[in-house]
Parts: sequence; C-alpha cells; structure tokens
Amino acid sequence: MPLTTALLMVGALLLVTVVIGLVWRAGDGRRRRAAGRLDVNRLGLEPGRATLVLFSTETCARCPQVRRMLHDVLAERDAIDVHDVDLTRRADLAAENRILSTPTTLLVDAQARVAARFVGVPRRDDIISALDELPALQETA
Repeated sequence: MPLTTALLMVGALLLVTVVIGLVWRAGDGRRRRAAGRLDVNRLGLEPGRATLVLFSTETCARCPQVRRMLHDVLAERDAIDVHDVDLTRRADLAAENRILSTPTTLLVDAQARVAARFVGVPRRDDIISALDELPALQETA
C-alpha cells in the first residue's frame, strides 16, 4: 500500500472518530422526553411526590458529581425528593427501566409518570427547567 493511501486512511479514520466523539458529547446529559410509569413500590419511592431518580453503580466515575448536583437542587426545592438506585445491587431494575448506562436520571412526577430522562451528566439548568414544567410544582413555586 502506498504511503499516501495509508496516510489518507489514517486521516479519514481520525476525522470519523472526532465527529463521533463530538456528536456523543453533544448528546451527553441532554434532556430526553420520556414516556411510561415507574413502579414506585419496587423503587421504594414515596407515592404522590415528584422525585429525581438517579440510577448509578459503584464504579461509575461521574455519578458522585450528579448526586451532589441533585442534592443541591433538592436543598432549594422542598417539593421534590432525590432517590439513588444502585444498579450494582439491583440489576433487575436496569432492564425494567431501560437503563443502558450510568448515570441516568429520571424525573418522575407525582403520578409516577416519567417526565424527563437525562443520560449522562445533566446540566443543572436543564434539571431546574424540567422541574419547572411539572404542574404540581408550578403551584408550590
């Protein structure tokens, strides 16, 4: 194989890798609309309250950062709860709730409906914006 062909192939591979990385990074932590309900009893959630559910594992490097941010939001708003689910001990919940990577955060409204899904490290403003859209919280804010 000629040297120029090899260099072009390496350059093309590098370009594809950079583009894939940028697309992945742009989507990390972004809010996704979600549908469905959570079984509050299986997760140990308090019925009738909006809850931020963080799915994490013991080996997740970014989960402590998300956990701290969620608890900071909780300190500002008393109408929500934060619940941490360790998938290391409860792997069955990963399949039930379609959790493919950690950290994954679900915003669950008072009727146990999933209002938003954040895969990766969410931005604080996105969490607050999603909370502001919940009808029950708009009345108490």
